[in-house]
Amino acid sequence: MELIDQHTKAIMEGCKERARDAGLRFEDETLEYIVTNRDLLELSPKLMIPNLYDYWVHDVDVLKEKGKYELYPGNPYETVINTRPAISYYNDNNPDWLNVMIFYHVLAHIDLFQNNIFFRHTWDYDFNGQALSDKRVIARLRSEKGRWVDYVIEFSRGIDNLVGFHQTLAHADDDEAAASPSKLDYYFDVFMQQPTPFKINHYIAEVERYNQCRRDNPANTEDAFFAAIEVEHPEFQALFQKYAETGPARHLDPLEYIMKHSRFLNREENRWMRTVAQIVRQTSLFFQPQIRTKILHEGWASYWHEKLFMRDDRIRGHEVEYARVNAGVTSLPRVGLNPYALGMRLFQHIEEMASKGKRSFAYQRLQDAGARATYDRQGGNGLNFLFGVRTHYCDFMFIHQFIDQEFVDRHRLFVAGKRLNRQRMTWEYYVDSRDAERYRAMVIDALYHPPHVTVDTGRNEDSRLYLVHHFEGKPLLRDYIANTLLGVEYLWGRPVCLETSEQVPVDPKDDSPSAAAGTGRMPEAPRTQAVEWRRVRYTMEKRRLSREILDAQDAPS
Repeated sequence: MELIDQHTKAIMEGCKERARDAGLRFEDETLEYIVTNRDLLELSPKLMIPNLYDYWVHDVDVLKEKGKYELYPGNPYETVINTRPAISYYNDNNPDWLNVMIFYHVLAHIDLFQNNIFFRHTWDYDFNGQALSDKRVIARLRSEKGRWVDYVIEFSRGIDNLVGFHQTLAHADDDEAAASPSKLDYYFDVFMQQPTPFKINHYIAEVERYNQCRRDNPANTEDAFFAAIEVEHPEFQALFQKYAETGPARHLDPLEYIMKHSRFLNREENRWMRTVAQIVRQTSLFFQPQIRTKILHEGWASYWHEKLFMRDDRIRGHEVEYARVNAGVTSLPRVGLNPYALGMRLFQHIEEMASKGKRSFAYQRLQDAGARATYDRQGGNGLNFLFGVRTHYCDFMFIHQFIDQEFVDRHRLFVAGKRLNRQRMTWEYYVDSRDAERYRAMVIDALYHPPHVTVDTGRNEDSRLYLVHHFEGKPLLRDYIANTLLGVEYLWGRPVCLETSEQVPVDPKDDSPSAAAGTGRMPEAPRTQAVEWRRVRYTMEKRRLSREILDAQDAPS
């Protein structure tokens, strides 16, 4: 591994100038390294940080990637890391024209790293230096504690996807927010939510009342709005003053709660375990935004490498080679999901829609297909709209808002079904639906979505840790519950309970086929056994797992 030579660095600096002229924003300092194909393969499984703490799973991933490379040798193009300065790695056999394309791709990645609000908690420190420090700490502890370090890493990683990523973002600007808390934010975000939330129709009515006060009295909107509130709720002002003095209550994620409140971890002889768990948590938090912006990231980078590369005079004579490489990266598969292809085309679709004024309410109201096809209100700035999307969106918001029927029809997208051809005894794929809602749901279902699990401090009886899974339509994988709770029990030092939702079979009714036997009635055809969603509690105590069914609940929508 070595830094790129001066010739290649000059190419990168030229790409930076053109990228800035197009509107991308990033820090001046970057580091570029040259590595071999095999070295580049090792970087991705290790979470792209060469000096990340050593752990056996990382080595397994590296071996797996090497095995794939032996069977299907390929040419990975680049790897870029969100550090200060940003670090990127390139193949040692890339020609100059290909480096131009890849440099544009990397600069767009860096632009999103340094401007997207979901990364704002990573802007204040150099993770590369932090990772090196953490690696040295883990190595020193291994020399003292042996394999117990790996046990603690294993147990901590079992719940490291439950880290409070959104809570971390919400408290990223706590110092500024604490200096002058907003009465309006407190009313809508705190007062109307706890301890007994107001009904949703009342909440909407209050929002509308505030908007009306703003229209009627723009100079003293808040005074007019809160006058009625202080009459109806005389305790409001006192509660707000207390909130302003103490600040918002911070809810700890399960791993953070264990580190802070576990008597076992806070013993003098076990505090090194808390250090290891903190390293695992901080590493997970650093990579959370990258996991949640995969389509946005690759789409943004692919959009810009195509836009800037085609304008660059340094590609003359290599248009055919570029077309071949670009098609391999950004082609839309008929079955499956290519984040490069989907994200790039979605950005192009958004730019065109915004430039023609199709993001307006007037366009959305049009029902005539011909009028929608020819609609064009000049004057829209599609590029500025794209930069707003780059700054404020994650994958879920990006997909949920912008995949519409026009986009699906334009690119002939569809939801594929799978069925067995009994004559040929082979599986075959078919077009199940071309509906945008179905396609959007399919893509969203493929996104990263960890379970929402919190600590219920009100039910932590007899030093037990009570975890609650807030059910969102997907049950937990039962195969992982036992090992995960075993690790949590070890870190907590006491029994652990987990409340979740599962499908439980329902007892057959009298009109079932078995009940009809012997009554003279014709038995019905066998039917799939009915199930219902029930709350279930798992308890891990002394390394033994028990399960009990609680109450029934409504099926998720």
